[in-house]
Amino acid sequence: MPALSEIITALEQAYPPALAESWDAVGLVCGDPAEPVTRVLCCVDPVAETVEEAEQLGAQLIVAHHPLLLRGVHGVPADTAKGALVHRMIRAGIALYCAHTNADSADPGVSDALAQAIGLRVTGPLAPHADGVTGIGRLGELPAPEPFATFVQRVADALPATVPGVLGAGDPDRPIRTVAVSGGAGDSYLTQATAAGVDAFVTADLRHHPAGEHLAHPGRVPALVGLTHWASEWPWCAQASAVIGHAFAGNVDVHVSTRCTDPWTVRAERTSI
Repeated sequence: MPALSEIITALEQAYPPALAESWDAVGLVCGDPAEPVTRVLCCVDPVAETVEEAEQLGAQLIVAHHPLLLRGVHGVPADTAKGALVHRMIRAGIALYCAHTNADSADPGVSDALAQAIGLRVTGPLAPHADGVTGIGRLGELPAPEPFATFVQRVADALPATVPGVLGAGDPDRPIRTVAVSGGAGDSYLTQATAAGVDAFVTADLRHHPAGEHLAHPGRVPALVGLTHWASEWPWCAQASAVIGHAFAGNVDVHVSTRCTDPWTVRAERTSI
């Protein structure tokens, strides 16, 4: 069975830490690199629900997309939310490894997984880095054009269900063939999606004012498909699972989390006029 350090090596070959943004915190959060690993859980969020899932599975490692300790801390006392998780994982013998913006920029990375789930053929990065290969987001195309309303339903059917669901902004009959996607919060890439000339842009956490100003632009702009942050990045879990499975075939049991860690749990619609 491989040591934790060997699994980290495989993950960092797929998601090089050098690709992470300067403000990010990626890598091993807790765990002994020398300890053996036989079971892994891949998830978006390192939270109580996924730690519990790892405990129930008997996993020795959680591979998460989002960092647990993004900002500097001076301690992890157990009477704080994040400190309690660290103590819980250490007591259970569970290591935590996080691949965040390095997984966003890797090729393939988070947005490739989202594009694949939707059924797009990727043609390049949305916001390329200096090398022109890696970058945030992806451009892609559908096998054939389809109405925007049909495309929004395609996206909803491709991703796990959430309480807020999937929202579309645009003409329901507009033909959609070329698409930009960005896993996670992506309204800062509205300009790049417009410059790319795509028919639609799929991303998460779209804010009222940036979205409204985008749609009000006098030129041709992409229609928008809004997701929850968790749903947009969940397809990456299967990608990360495959990285480990390929490197240690038959020696490590890898699971994709089935817990929805989207924070929205209740939706209400007006029932009277």
